[in-house]
Amino acid sequence: MTQNSYIPFHVPSIGQEEMAAVEKVLRSGWLTTGPVTIEFEKEFANYIGCKHALAVNSGTSALQLALDAIGLQRGDEVLVPTNTFTATAEVVTYFGAKPVLCDSLPGAFNISPVDAEKRITSKTKAIIPVHLAGEPCDMAPIQALADRHGLHVIEDAAHALPASVGGKRVGTISELTAFSFYATKTITTGEGGMLTTDNDAFAERAALMRLHGIGRDAWKRYTRAGSWAYQVIQAGYKFNLPDILSAVGLAQLGKCDDFGNQRSAIARLYQERFAGVEEVELPPTGPGNSEHAWHLFILRIKPELLELNRDTFIEHLKEAGIGTSVHFIPLHRHPFYQEEYGYGPGDFPHAEDTFSRCVSLPIYPGLSIESVDFVVQTVKQIVHTNRKAKVAAV
Repeated sequence: MTQNSYIPFHVPSIGQEEMAAVEKVLRSGWLTTGPVTIEFEKEFANYIGCKHALAVNSGTSALQLALDAIGLQRGDEVLVPTNTFTATAEVVTYFGAKPVLCDSLPGAFNISPVDAEKRITSKTKAIIPVHLAGEPCDMAPIQALADRHGLHVIEDAAHALPASVGGKRVGTISELTAFSFYATKTITTGEGGMLTTDNDAFAERAALMRLHGIGRDAWKRYTRAGSWAYQVIQAGYKFNLPDILSAVGLAQLGKCDDFGNQRSAIARLYQERFAGVEEVELPPTGPGNSEHAWHLFILRIKPELLELNRDTFIEHLKEAGIGTSVHFIPLHRHPFYQEEYGYGPGDFPHAEDTFSRCVSLPIYPGLSIESVDFVVQTVKQIVHTNRKAKVAAV
């Protein structure tokens, strides 16, 4: 690496296939939702192994449609992890319902079913587990909790393509699953998402609500097969994904296995090369018989062994030319969730511990081994320079 070189936190993997697919749509004269989006949905459902896949303009929209499908009402409550991006919880507020924050598993990132169960009331309607960083949640205890209390399970799989639990692909396990195709995700459409389900009624409702609540095949009204006449069945949303973005998604989907393999290979390099560095903690890999998507590689420093905190650690990486991020600032630390629901720092100790120590390192297809080596060497150098002296036992 040269002195002025920089390793970004993320670089999208866009090639000639995506460019050609977009050009084909532009030349077709049909840019909005149409046949390419329909094909994208079909291929995504085949890839995941689910019955229905509905393309939308964001993962947030997919979550909102899922909550609409289960009939979330004002005054209901939904269990969500505090260790997630705000989208997971904010969609609950759109219905006048309350997001009930839950702590993480001890020493891990994902939601604690034990903590979640303590927060269930007569108003609890659903639980939204998040497969954070691409690490699959252990869905068995979560589903058991839901069964005991009659709750719906909606998986936030924004990070979890491709991931699996117990030999089943994420997207086929629970009633509803929301995926994101944001710019940093395993496959991207720039902005976009997908809702998957095997439930016919949920799929029908979501298909209706994602395009203004207009009846079936509303997108066809400007085609030869369509009609100017239409009926508004419900007051819906504007969540449809246009063909120009679906074309990118289709091209990306064809590379999804390769992208996943490349991420896994980089994760293995990090794991091997950080093994034995006692001042840092490697990320958990998920329950047995699961496949991690490695959307993120989150290293946790051990401040008790170092003369610096996480924020300073990140500054040193930045000075060395390495882009990083933090996933996530827990929701209970944000002004909205404190002022609206009375949460505050210290309410969720496991999530607080993770947040105070975590740093997400670069991991994406195309990241060279040379760059991985530089990241590893830099982390080790920072650790070596800032290692606390061990006090000899008397």
